[in-house]
Order: sequence, then structure tokens, then C-alpha cells
Amino acid sequence: MFQFVDYHLPFIVNLLLLLLSAKVLGEVAERLKQPSMIGEVMAGIILGPALLNIIPEPGEFRVIAELGVFMLIVLAGMEIEVEEIRNSNRGRNLWIALLGFLVPMASGIAIGLIFHFSNTFTVFLGLCIAITALPVSVRILMDLGKLRSDVGQRIIAAAIFNDILSLLILGIILDFNDESKNIGDLTVSILFTTLKVGVFIALLVVTYHYFKVAKQKVSVINPRVNRFLRYLRGKESVFALVILFVLIFSSIAELLGLHFVVGAFFGAILIPRSMFANRDFGRVQRSISGITMGFLAPIFFAMMGVSFDFCALDNGLLLVVVLIASFFSKIFGGFLGGRLAGFGNARSVTLGLGLNARGIMELVIANIALVKGFIDLSVFSILVVMALLTTILTPFLLKLGFRFIDRKDRLNHNSFT
Repeated sequence: MFQFVDYHLPFIVNLLLLLLSAKVLGEVAERLKQPSMIGEVMAGIILGPALLNIIPEPGEFRVIAELGVFMLIVLAGMEIEVEEIRNSNRGRNLWIALLGFLVPMASGIAIGLIFHFSNTFTVFLGLCIAITALPVSVRILMDLGKLRSDVGQRIIAAAIFNDILSLLILGIILDFNDESKNIGDLTVSILFTTLKVGVFIALLVVTYHYFKVAKQKVSVINPRVNRFLRYLRGKESVFALVILFVLIFSSIAELLGLHFVVGAFFGAILIPRSMFANRDFGRVQRSISGITMGFLAPIFFAMMGVSFDFCALDNGLLLVVVLIASFFSKIFGGFLGGRLAGFGNARSVTLGLGLNARGIMELVIANIALVKGFIDLSVFSILVVMALLTTILTPFLLKLGFRFIDRKDRLNHNSFT
């Protein structure tokens, strides 16, 4: 739009401008009670081709952005333990997670079919509409003081389930050959991909079982691990071991044809916390958070803004349809799941509102789809708008939902007494 710069600045100067702008606008977003991610994306939009054109294209920042994706996924995975996944979606609560994912997924696939998109793109669109960003949901609920509420816990449980299911589906569709000539080729492709996913899941189960057995013998293993760590003379050895552990799973995922984020996420979940001293694991977590949130993540989200193009939003009808579907399908899916789980109308609607924030995870998947060539810049820009709007509006809508629940609880309490 505005071409103020007609020459390329040195890489390190661009990096300075990008990080400075991302951190400043991220701070502004935080002051406005919004995730810093929104300000960081806006920094990229301002500096990129959409406005000032100071950073004309994201090519030289690709490696940093990829590292940002990796570390973001590791950080998200380290917030989750396997026991949480097993316990949070038991019984009727599973309905919330299932319908909160399947209803939006179905709406995205329906849009793809109506607009005659390719099979791979259609599934990608459904995935981006269906996903819930766990880190964003946690942050919003913490700000509202509702993280430990019954609705808050169900939102987090459903978000965990959504992230895991989304990454597994991502691994499948990235390996899917959309150019299959006939139904036989298609069937072989699906079976082969399913086999590879099965191998990866089997590896995860075996690893989890091994660590579960080791956890029962922690009094025997811990002294040996600590003795080994004291033997190492290199700095930040525990940090390196944790990253190496996650990289092993990322590499296996890549070798199997899945994306590295799939391996990174599950590898981070499986990190054997009990084998490290609490202070060591806490220090590693703080180090990863510092590197990620202080440097890599702001660059990644800023690069999303640099890739964004207002001119690419040339399909107004698709933009409106995607935005409407993304909002209402999540609310309806959460509501339906909440009712089947035994919640009242107010809590069920609030569940749907809480699942609406997409943020980080959706941008990660949209970026992968763009890099792999499954979507074009026009669709990518629509998905960025969807991620920003749902993330901005969710705190306001969720606050209203919890306020309505509290008012209804007070009325019920007064009428009962």
C-alpha cells in the first residue's frame, strides 16, 4: 500500500525493528487486556508490505520463525501432563471436547465443499476453525479469575483435547497425497499414513509406560540422574537434555512424514519431570519461556503480520462466511457438548464462548499450510483475521458469560434460601 522504503535494510537492522516494534505493540496489547500476540502480529502488518514495506518479504526470517514455532509448541506441551489428559475428559465431559471440535470441523469442511476447494485445503480450513489455542484460553481464564471454576476447567480440558487431535490430524493431512489418481491410490495413501501415525502413537505409549515404571523407582533413578548432571561440566546441561529429548520426537515425526510440531508437542508432554529436581525443571521452563516469549515468539507472530496482505482479502464472501462459521460453530459445539455433559444453558453457552479463542495454534497451522503450499495468501490472510478477531472478542464475551452465570447462581441461591 505505502511504499516508503525502496531498498533492503540489513538483516540485523530489520531484526531490530521487528523485535522492537513487536515488543512495544505487544506491551500495548497487554495493557489493553489482550494477548501480546495481537500486538506482535500488528507490528508485522505495519512494517510489512501491507503498510510501510520496510520488511518486504519474510524469507530471511524463516529459520527464526520456525524456531519460534518449535519453542512455542514445546512451551505449550510443558504446561500439560499426561495424567491431566487422561483425567480431564472422562465420562460425559468428553462430549464437550468432542463436539467442541467436531462441529466447527464439520462447518469448515462444509465451507470447503460449497466453495469447491481441494480436499486438502478443505480439511485444513476445518482444522483452523476447529482448533482452540490452549495458551490463549489459559491466559484469558487467569485474567478473569475463573481458571479453577467448573466451566474454566472444562474449557481447558477441551482445549487440550482439541490441540492433541488437531496435531494428529495435521500429521495425517500433511502426508496426504491430494493428487491421487483413483480410489485405490487414495485408499493406499490413507492406510499408509494411518500406519505411520499408529507407529508414532505406539512409540508415545511405550515411552509413557517406561517413564511410568521409572517414576515408581524414582528414589533409585533420581540419585543417578543427579550424579550424572553433576558430572557434566557444560553450562545449561539440563536445558540441552530437555531440548534434545523433544528434538528426538520431532525428528521421528519428520522421518515418518508428520510435521515436527507434532513430535515437539508430544515430546514436551512426555518430558520425565520426576527424574529432574524441581528447581532444575523449573529453571529449564523459565529458560524456554524467556527465549520463546522474549525473542522467538514475537518474531514469529510479527512474521505472520509481514505475510499478511490486505489486498489479498479479495474474496469478501469467503471472509464473512469463515468468520461467521468460526464464531457460531464453536459456540454451538460447546453448548451442545455442555448440555450432553449435564450443564445448564448458561454454563453451556459460556463453554462455547471459551473455546472460541484460536490465536497461537491456529496461526501455527495456517503458517504450515502456507509454507507447504496448501493454501494461498488470500486464504492465509483470512485465517489471520479470524485468529485475531476470535482472540480479541473472546475475553469480552467470556466475561459476559461468567457474569450471567454468577447472577443466575445468586438468584438460585436466594430463591433456595
